[in-house]
Amino acid sequence: MKILIAEHYGLCFGVRDAIAQAQNLAQTGPLTILGELVHNPVVRQRLVEIGAREGSLSDFAGVSTPRVMVTAHGASDTAIAAWRATGADVADGTCPLVRHAHGQLRRLVNLGYFPIVIGKRNHAEVAGLTGDFPGAIVIENEADITLLPETGPFGVISQTTQPKEAVLGLVESIRLARPAAEVRFVDTICQPTKNRQNALAKLIHECNAIVVVGGRNSNNTLQLVTAAAAAGLRVFHIERAEEVKPEWFGENDVVGLTAGTSTLKETVAVVRERLEAIAAAQSLVLA
Repeated sequence: MKILIAEHYGLCFGVRDAIAQAQNLAQTGPLTILGELVHNPVVRQRLVEIGAREGSLSDFAGVSTPRVMVTAHGASDTAIAAWRATGADVADGTCPLVRHAHGQLRRLVNLGYFPIVIGKRNHAEVAGLTGDFPGAIVIENEADITLLPETGPFGVISQTTQPKEAVLGLVESIRLARPAAEVRFVDTICQPTKNRQNALAKLIHECNAIVVVGGRNSNNTLQLVTAAAAAGLRVFHIERAEEVKPEWFGENDVVGLTAGTSTLKETVAVVRERLEAIAAAQSLVLA
């Protein structure tokens, strides 16, 4: 059994900085994080252990700490202003690349474009992107295009963790569905997401099985899982090393290892050690 690790994998700078910010704040006083800071159960448990609480962006009454923190997924200006109006000290952990997407959508609206966001409708990032624009339409699949007004112009951005090919396909479908309207697309997919998707594409050509490490509700992790499965590989989505089972693999397997942008590098390292131990055990049996 051979193990190959992706060229790009795991924690991105935006998630890294949000985790560091939350840890520093939690160690200096009571803190409530308004949602899941990042979609990673290991990180969430560590934050709980140092005293951070987890609340809801929409539940003002349920928060008792004087300081609250917006997650890496961001929030609308409206939501942040509402929290500040309560007297709360609001720390902003929004990833800079998510903040960039907010700015691009606002710029399109200010130029007169009807706002469209391609992404997961119920995801925290998408809720934040559309929160200041109640009329915005979220496009998750081809069927959602029927929700668009008959006339434009349309300004389109994407959730930062969407696969580029799928986004470009939906933009083209919007243009075909509304041929008389101007459709202006601004690519807001973040570079760390693109790097991890491109690295997975290389692994797919060399492997027959892929292990993807990341939270089960992490969008960018799920996109990696979906891409590997679509290529016909056996895919194992795990959150921790102890979930890996030796019976998943044969001695002739070439196993690729990758991870979503909210996954700690140390978690991936432990998974790699587990895979290497399985491969070593296979070698002993064959000997």
